Amino acid sequence: MTISIAHIDEAIADKDARHIVPVSGGKDSSALAVYLRQRNPEVKFEYVFSDTGVELPETYDYLDRLENVLGIQIHRVSAMDLFDVPEKPGRTAFDIALFEHFAGFLPSPRARWCTRVMKIAPFERFVGTDRAYSYIGIRADENRSGYLGTGTAGAKPVVISERPNITPVYPYRDDAIDIAEVSRILDSAGIGLPDYYEWRSRSGCYFCFYQQIGEWQGLKERHPELYERAKKYETIKRGRQYTWVDGRSLDDVERMPRRTVRAKNEDGCAVCHL
Repeated sequence: MTISIAHIDEAIADKDARHIVPVSGGKDSSALAVYLRQRNPEVKFEYVFSDTGVELPETYDYLDRLENVLGIQIHRVSAMDLFDVPEKPGRTAFDIALFEHFAGFLPSPRARWCTRVMKIAPFERFVGTDRAYSYIGIRADENRSGYLGTGTAGAKPVVISERPNITPVYPYRDDAIDIAEVSRILDSAGIGLPDYYEWRSRSGCYFCFYQQIGEWQGLKERHPELYERAKKYETIKRGRQYTWVDGRSLDDVERMPRRTVRAKNEDGCAVCHL
């Protein structure tokens, strides 16, 4: 399938389409939200966050701060709306998907059902059948491999959705914006970086399987209650152990020497980690 891409100036000139900015609570999408608001204040951008119900507390705090900076509501969408089940304290969309739709089999880099069900499907429901542009925070200085692209030469671009009515736009690449400029945008807006960057290299669910060992250890130190919840998801089915860390349980991770968190690589799901 050939994906049509629009240059930012071409997209901005289209007055009849919706202009949608998916935000993850990460630095790149957050800075993009601020940048677009400043670059084209005349455009009615819509900001949307797909809430899994299992995000880090720091993510929710940062989204509130971003909303104040933008002066515009960030639409919070959830897969709960797709499951047609009532809200209950302690019930998350992830739990419903895991146990009622995927038989308790945890997502992994090889089976990223969480991205499709928890992030992309609610986003696509928000857009519906309207013609829309999706503004994606892939920087000019990175070669990201996340969902749905592969990051290799000649491969299809990273997109949030492949629906034909949703056209991807890459403002950072069109305007040559790199990591230094992203940091400047956030600092000048008075929002800075999310607090989780003190111990974690990316946004996403607190139990994201893309976390490094050092990040899991950071979760244990910063949010021990969430670490214990993540442990409870690990299970053995048909003689095979399903864990968040390939080849190790979180009990094993607790016994390991403290690891340093490396700078984030470009693997991962763009809708979660930008």
